[in-house]
Amino acid sequence: MLPFSYTRAADGDAAIAAGALPGAKFLAGGTNLVDLMKGGVEAPQALIDISRLPLAGISALQQGGVRIGALARNSDTADHPVIRSRYPLLSRALLSGATPQLRNAATVGGNILQRTRCHYFYDPGFQMCNKRNPGSGCAALEGHNRMHALFGASAHCVATHPSDMCVALSALDALVRLRSAAGERAVAMLDFHRLPGDEPHIETRLVPGELIVSVDLPASSFVKHCAYLKVRDRASFAFALVSVAIALDVREGLIHEARIAMGGVAHKPWRAFGAEQLLVGAPVDAAPFAEAAGAAVEGARALKHNAFKIDLARRAVLRALRIAQS
Repeated sequence: MLPFSYTRAADGDAAIAAGALPGAKFLAGGTNLVDLMKGGVEAPQALIDISRLPLAGISALQQGGVRIGALARNSDTADHPVIRSRYPLLSRALLSGATPQLRNAATVGGNILQRTRCHYFYDPGFQMCNKRNPGSGCAALEGHNRMHALFGASAHCVATHPSDMCVALSALDALVRLRSAAGERAVAMLDFHRLPGDEPHIETRLVPGELIVSVDLPASSFVKHCAYLKVRDRASFAFALVSVAIALDVREGLIHEARIAMGGVAHKPWRAFGAEQLLVGAPVDAAPFAEAAGAAVEGARALKHNAFKIDLARRAVLRALRIAQS
């Protein structure tokens, strides 16, 4: 680990000012950033500790939604009565990630910003990684790519986003609230992460010095009929081969709205909009689940070692729909 300066931010303004300096990184739970620093993948010149800022609250909004502070711990968020009662999909997704010890340390903002678990990215011994060394190439394209992307990849990067929480937030139409010296703005979770294109090292819509302050969820009608399914190589402490968040709004026996989001298949949480539309208006007890599951994987492009993930994703969507149906 290379030398760096450390500052504990006294307030939000101080954090934003310090975070805008070249080479600065915000530090909250540190469950991802510190690992990357130890491995030589990240080498910030300055760490700005924001863990004492008053951004850990979870509160109801007047419009019926909820605001989750960026520093709320994953475990506290998953177990919060408002989240468990109004957004069970989010609670289930959070509980499927990592271990209890890591969930006790990890924060909502940090979860959003966690970086890919591509082994070529994580190991500086591999020189070819456009995320780590822009312009060097992508070793995964011709290497071992079993865990890599089916959708939205490019000739410059085929990595996947690792978060479980973000898949659920994408299905729930969350907004990420940001603050900088220029003021505050909100970005839809669906748009917050970028596809790799020819600049895979630029992963989000954040600008230097911009701080995630909260995640806002709108009032939800996806309470009773929802499911989060994570398919992985082992039952715990493993990242998803494929994960699926399903949310159905059922009214008088018919599906009024549907949400299908997938993880482990793209550079960002992937919404299956065409599959969602196939479900609208269908009876929940006889919905065209198989057709929707097939539509969810349309456009998937396999690499040398991950073709099995296409059928796995289709089956996972179908199974999650049947779980949410009950």
